[in-house]
Amino acid sequence: MASIAGLLQLQGHRVTGSDNAAYPPMSDQLRELGIRIHEPYAESNLDPVPDLVVIGNALSRGNPEVERVLDERIPFTSMAALVREEFLKGRESLVVAGTHGKTTTTSLLSWIYQVAARQVPAREPSFLIGGVAENFGSSFQLRPTRTFIIEGDEYDTAFFDKGPKFLHYFPDGLILTHVEFDHADIYADLEAVKTAFKRLVNLVPRRGVIVAYDGSSNVTECISRAFCRVERYGFKSESEWCIQNLRLEGGLMRWEVWRSGAQWADLEMRLGGEHNALNATAAAALAANQGVSLESIQTALAEFKSVKRRLEVRAEIGGITIIDDFAHHPTAIRETLRALRALYPQGRLWAVLEPRSNTLRRKVLEGELVESLRLADRVVLAGVYQQQRIAEEERLHPEDVVRALSNGGTAAALYPDVNHILDEVVPQLKQGDVVAILSNGGFDGIYEKLPARLQARA
Repeated sequence: MASIAGLLQLQGHRVTGSDNAAYPPMSDQLRELGIRIHEPYAESNLDPVPDLVVIGNALSRGNPEVERVLDERIPFTSMAALVREEFLKGRESLVVAGTHGKTTTTSLLSWIYQVAARQVPAREPSFLIGGVAENFGSSFQLRPTRTFIIEGDEYDTAFFDKGPKFLHYFPDGLILTHVEFDHADIYADLEAVKTAFKRLVNLVPRRGVIVAYDGSSNVTECISRAFCRVERYGFKSESEWCIQNLRLEGGLMRWEVWRSGAQWADLEMRLGGEHNALNATAAAALAANQGVSLESIQTALAEFKSVKRRLEVRAEIGGITIIDDFAHHPTAIRETLRALRALYPQGRLWAVLEPRSNTLRRKVLEGELVESLRLADRVVLAGVYQQQRIAEEERLHPEDVVRALSNGGTAAALYPDVNHILDEVVPQLKQGDVVAILSNGGFDGIYEKLPARLQARA
């Protein structure tokens, strides 16, 4: 929603917005743009009455602004529908979808096109990303050129449109990273998730292309009835785009990409983790299919920084490294911790988790969560975010996670809030430790409070 506000402002519209509690990095981006955020929601925020209200999928009936919109018949729409009408019509739509890796892969693809524009200005992309891409310092860009790159979210569109947002984007080219059960608040089971992705695949025209991960039977099922060309990427030798010889050298991740059985490229980037090699290879494959040169792809990956809140180093104090990662699912947590193990092999790895996403707040993937957290040396859990909104029988009980971890030999503890976490954890931290803070929200300011506490201790 912050990104679409920025795009609309670039088109010359006057934009304001509302939220219960905006937090970085998007609140910072809005402030820099001069877009006012009203907090909290209130009917008076709609004065003067706007020409159009864009209603995000976090809002439902009972919200005071939603109620006023309906009572007074103020024109309204969803974010996804507005994107389609205002920005995608008449353009080439390149969509990045999947349970994991969407934001980083969209950022990578956008940067590849930006670098390609140094030689071919018409390559400069418009884009809309669900996070702040550090190379751009923004989550959006609008150019008069043809290509629009967009992160395709499978979450529902709005209270009045329960279909996934990505069905509005009609891709000409599609990257499909992973398909797993997620968003337990809106999808009943894995079959429902797969149905959504199958519908997305069915929107790609015959002239289009799908670049799909080769290591998931769910992905294979979802693309099985595609009408367009499908190219697989991953670690399987028979795939169109095969990753080989992945390694860390001199602080860089390097690997080879073999295309149709022949070596195509040597690639390198500063980000670590097998999952990021997969993300980068997917972006490279789709860009190459659209005619972007290998030289531009190699240069872009070597220059790529990261995305805010994806393995982001927030502070290094007294030899202690604090990492911020947007953890929303056990698989994402697993890949984050695996990457940190490779990047910091000598240090103790702490995982500090706030169960905040609609999936992590539920116990449906409790077993997978425990297995992912076992990759850390020390695990600290906070209480479930807004646990009163989850039925008791569906709710994750962090004490059960802590018990399972402890019984398996992993040191784990549960504390009720951030202040208790800091009181207990800070005295135990020592030089060489890596602290991964895992949350898809503000986590009560721990990203600022932990460095401040360590500075005070030093």
